[in-house]
Amino acid sequence: MSSSHNIGDLAGVASGAKPVHVICLGLSALDQVWRVDRPFAGGSEKIKALAYGTLGGGMAANASVAVAKLGASVAFWGRAGNDAAGHEMKSAFTAEGVDVENFRLFPEGRSSVSGVIVDSSGERQIVNFRGLYPEAAGWLPLEAVARASSVLADPRWVEGAATLFGEARARGIPTVLDGDVADAEVFERLLPLTDHAIFSEPALTAFAGSADDKSLGALARFGCSVVAVTRGEGGVSWYGSGQLHRQAAYAVEVVDTTGAGDVFHGAYALAIGAGLDVPAAMAFSAATAAMKCRHAGGRNGIPTINECLVFMRTKP
Repeated sequence: MSSSHNIGDLAGVASGAKPVHVICLGLSALDQVWRVDRPFAGGSEKIKALAYGTLGGGMAANASVAVAKLGASVAFWGRAGNDAAGHEMKSAFTAEGVDVENFRLFPEGRSSVSGVIVDSSGERQIVNFRGLYPEAAGWLPLEAVARASSVLADPRWVEGAATLFGEARARGIPTVLDGDVADAEVFERLLPLTDHAIFSEPALTAFAGSADDKSLGALARFGCSVVAVTRGEGGVSWYGSGQLHRQAAYAVEVVDTTGAGDVFHGAYALAIGAGLDVPAAMAFSAATAAMKCRHAGGRNGIPTINECLVFMRTKP
């Protein structure tokens, strides 16, 4: 693996002097987004939407777009149906500069589609149809892993993630797991292949029984180098080398948190692929996610590396 460096070394990625290539594997979804003018009240109700839009989403998909917008090379490996939603997602990836050679549209498949409601505080509710497509991953071009600086996967395509992580582990390439909510057996399979596992609070609670630091530390049994949990405004906590560490969140005026965790993961995979040490990678990822939250939509507002570095210099 690459030797450790600090935040300043990301300038080399931005200039092209230090090439970084990330492979992101997992879910791509088409998000239908409604913006409403008040917080959720709960119960049955009919709410007038202030705005509506359709855009690409999905954890690993958003992470790949984040890597591209930050300025590094990235490929998305995933599945969708050979339907209108699948073609729209593929076009959106291409427009952002993401390599989609291995984003396969299956003729008998059905693409994943989500409905997202964003309230006036920036919080959101999501309903997702995960799609229907083959689980087998034998078609993935594993020889391409050799040129990756790091690889990232979410838990939505377990066979693909295990295949990618197994190949990367064999080649000494860092693996980053987006620990979103999934069945326990998914994590039990993937965590032993994971170098950097970063959970959301709901996912950590569902898997470990709690999102507290003790539960986080107990996951060291899987042998990951880093086990982390993102806590929104509470920043991120992680265990590494047997010690607990924290990175505070960057204070911004939040417009929309949609995709913030995905952007965090993409920025982290890029930073680890560039050889940054973990504290520097966490700080960079927290800043990138915070900047995204100032804009509506899961992919709007993702900064370039240089914009993020300026932001970090101006924030405490």
